[in-house]
Amino acid sequence: MFNFIIRRLGIAIPTMLILIVFSFSMMKLAPGGPFTSERPLPPQVLANIEAKYGLDQPEYMQLFNYMKGIITQFDFGPSFRFKDRSVNDIIAQGFPVTLTYGIWSFIVAVTVGISLGAVAAIKKNSWLDYTAVGITIGAQVLPNFVMAPILVLIFTLWLGWLPGGGWNGGEWPYLVMPVIALSTSYMASIARITRSSMLEVLNSNFIRTAKAKGLSNGSIILKHALKPTMLPVISYLGPAFVGMVTGSVVIDQYFSTGGIGQLFVNSALSRDYSVMMGITILLGALVIIFNMIVDILYAWIDPKIRL
Repeated sequence: MFNFIIRRLGIAIPTMLILIVFSFSMMKLAPGGPFTSERPLPPQVLANIEAKYGLDQPEYMQLFNYMKGIITQFDFGPSFRFKDRSVNDIIAQGFPVTLTYGIWSFIVAVTVGISLGAVAAIKKNSWLDYTAVGITIGAQVLPNFVMAPILVLIFTLWLGWLPGGGWNGGEWPYLVMPVIALSTSYMASIARITRSSMLEVLNSNFIRTAKAKGLSNGSIILKHALKPTMLPVISYLGPAFVGMVTGSVVIDQYFSTGGIGQLFVNSALSRDYSVMMGITILLGALVIIFNMIVDILYAWIDPKIRL
């Protein structure tokens, strides 16, 4: 198992370096710059500003200095639009917000999704199965950019139960609608995967053997069926968690939470490339890390994967 983890780390580190180089190159290929506008600056002023931020150096030197700052000091550099603020400060402001409702959305999606899928598989072709499948289909066709305005319309404008936006330190009334909007479609996918996986497992030979030995249904499901059922579910959970964080762009825009998604959009509109790079690298690192965690969990559940 230790060698398996080392191999995954050996893949993750160069992947992260490739992501940094690719993102930096794509940023440089984009037209315009952080200091270009409808009213161009005088050439001398623009030259002084670019010299201050090191933008007058060759691109390979800019990339080398950027990667050196990340590797040695974990420093993403200064913001081009916010004076006296670094990219680290901006990310530290928005990422805890996104992480808070991202974790809650993940918990809700996993808990409800696995429960619905398991019940639907165990009670196949019953009214519980049809109800669970109907809920998942309805949730699947309502992505977060559709669910968010519907929730605001119902719970804020019609009923007046919940605030329509803001964060206010993460108090629960401000969490409810972002969590529901973000977790709904993922919950539906988890339920669908769980149901199909458990149906396949319940029809396996070792389950029939367990039934022939006289084991109770609860014991069969918990001790024999649940673990192999979770294999395809776990493979989906890593990208799902990262998707809930990266999907915060829509949630932040609708609910004005001040999370990292809103910062990413604002930096793109204002051409604050250093903030865009920092957030892109952060989200890319999350994808790599959680995919690696999923691989390790997968190998722990199914030892054949290590080979």
